[in-house]
Amino acid sequence: MTYSSEPVSAHGGAPVDPDGPLSLDNCADEPIHVPGTIQPHGAMLVFDDGARLEAWSANLMPLLGIEVELGMALHAIALPDAIRTTIGQCFDLSLGEGGPLALAVVIGGREFDCVAHAHHGRVIAEFELRDVSLDAVGVFALKAHGALDRLKRQTGMTALLQMATDQVREITGFDRVMGYRFGRDGSGEVIAESRIDTLAPLLGMRYPASDIPAQARRLYVMNTLRLIADLTAQAVPVPVLGRPGAAAIDMSHCVLRSVSPVHIEYLRNMGVSASMSVSIIVDGKLWGLIACHHMRARRVPYAIRMTADVIAQVLAATVQTLEARHHAETVERAAAMRTSLLQSLLTGEDVLHGVAAHAAAICATLDCPALIITQSGRHLVHGDIDAATASVIARSHPDAAASLLERLQVDDWPAAARAQIARWPGMLAICFDPPTDGWIIAMRPEQEGSIRWAGKPEKILQVGPLGTRLTPRGSFDEWRETVRGRAEGWSSTHLSIAGQMQEELHRASIARQAETDLARAQLMAMLGHDLREPLHAIQMAAAVLQRGGPGVPMGIRIQSSGNRMSRLISQVLDVSKIETGIGLGLQMRPLDLAAVLGDVVDEAMTGYPDLQYRLTVNDGGARVSGDPDRLAQVATNLLSNARSHGGRNGAIDVGLSVADGCARFAVSNVADALDLLTVRSLYAPFKAASLHNARNRGGMGLGLYIAERIVFEHGGTIAYSHCAGKVTFTVSIPLAA
Repeated sequence: MTYSSEPVSAHGGAPVDPDGPLSLDNCADEPIHVPGTIQPHGAMLVFDDGARLEAWSANLMPLLGIEVELGMALHAIALPDAIRTTIGQCFDLSLGEGGPLALAVVIGGREFDCVAHAHHGRVIAEFELRDVSLDAVGVFALKAHGALDRLKRQTGMTALLQMATDQVREITGFDRVMGYRFGRDGSGEVIAESRIDTLAPLLGMRYPASDIPAQARRLYVMNTLRLIADLTAQAVPVPVLGRPGAAAIDMSHCVLRSVSPVHIEYLRNMGVSASMSVSIIVDGKLWGLIACHHMRARRVPYAIRMTADVIAQVLAATVQTLEARHHAETVERAAAMRTSLLQSLLTGEDVLHGVAAHAAAICATLDCPALIITQSGRHLVHGDIDAATASVIARSHPDAAASLLERLQVDDWPAAARAQIARWPGMLAICFDPPTDGWIIAMRPEQEGSIRWAGKPEKILQVGPLGTRLTPRGSFDEWRETVRGRAEGWSSTHLSIAGQMQEELHRASIARQAETDLARAQLMAMLGHDLREPLHAIQMAAAVLQRGGPGVPMGIRIQSSGNRMSRLISQVLDVSKIETGIGLGLQMRPLDLAAVLGDVVDEAMTGYPDLQYRLTVNDGGARVSGDPDRLAQVATNLLSNARSHGGRNGAIDVGLSVADGCARFAVSNVADALDLLTVRSLYAPFKAASLHNARNRGGMGLGLYIAERIVFEHGGTIAYSHCAGKVTFTVSIPLAA
């Protein structure tokens, strides 16, 4: 007794709701794992968990010469004993969910490959006609065996995939074998190819992610081997019969599962008559494919296909080893970089320059050519990014964040910044110090270029007998797309490294914040002490004046003490403006830097007549755009440092020159070279060395900190050097246009 069954899936492509939106989701909804039909070059038997016949293919009798009926016991069906044993083993293995078992059998004088597997409580036995003798199959397997060892020794990804495609084509005889690698966006690129001479090359072609819908990718992972032996025969697939209304047969692991009508049309449009695919699975994910095409029908014996699958498994294992080795090397370099960076942050005084000192190592670790470090409104640049673009980038991030900020294309940026950052759309921002809005911003440039698509990557809306549906493109001729405004994406390894950096830098930030709070408390105590002395002097002078004492000396004393109080308070206010990001409020105008320096040196010579000052100015002066009072403050501070820390007997030299579009003034004094630890903290506030200097008792270690900020806001730089027994600070300010 036989029962006919209705096809589980009988639509020609992905049908579209006429009232709903048209999208690729319609293709993704096709239930290709339960088609209800099989390819006609084989037959199928399906047994339930009681080893009784549940379903069978309609061609069972003409192909195998076996009569069956619903509910027949396995032992009652006229099968060779070896097949019954194999099917029984499938029930025993892994509680009904074991891998496939295969054997070669002869039924009715015809050779078959029998493949049986258990799935969801059923055992499915498939019988593929084989037109190649077992002896020939063994020869092909021996050829492949010798290639496996060579495959393991490959060290390059492209060479590895090329060798695998060559070997698969040699043992299978397909006209074309391609090695695909999938990108992060799901698109595939042909990076290796072996073909007959009459076929046009496809090496370097890209195929869009939409060519393989989500459910097809899932099947590629579950069932790594897929053969379509004859595309013409797929027009009339063989139905699977059974009890009407019974649950559909899940054919995810079947070798004879029929082909989706959309995929049939896709292959026909490519001019292909037979195909085979072998999945390359790395870390449980679809890394790539070995795709085989033939211009005529072609049946490949199961044993040879399994040999190709072994090649793919060795390939996947080698890829995993290469990627793991690269990942380990990258992580090791990142760990060394983080250790050095954290040490600088915890021991150095200037965080911004401390991070900038490691910019090259950070760029190497994150594989980016440029870096911007920003903190409290200041920023430093490493790499080929101009100052205007760096300023826009530094201002375009949101408030301090606990998570990484990633941007890959121009559209990811705020609208106001897009025109300026067009050449640098790739960003990975790490907030390393939330209290001071400190960020490490890794940048990647635009990857302008052409993508060679195999046909225009789109699907077409067509109306046919089964209604409106999406169909694959009809042409696979090369179609070039120019890509603009997008950078290379950040890999999972780089994102993991950046996340670890952010976490550890946050902890360092908390430790530094505790030290800063303590330093502020010490500053307040010291400021109170230092203000008390001049205030007491003013009070005493006022008392003397009240008693009729000499007015001129007391007036001088009051003015001196008042100036000292004013200087202390001004420095504290400047530090507050800098740390809150307000800025110093420069009043910029054109000026001659020579005149500013001349006034400062004259004041110093008047105030300290026992010291020797030598001023050397180039002919023609130096015109800059700046704030004269603030630039005078910088020069005054450098002269004060020279007096406080220099030798008593040496002259203080002040020189002004013009070179490379900048005005440069340098202050030099006789002194020993500074140690490395002191150099690292030169521009940091609250330096311990400045708080107890007998020759500068009012110093709080704020002068160079403020001076460096003034120079920075003028677009310039300040640098320390030691040569021929002299300490020199050189300030560079851009010349006025």
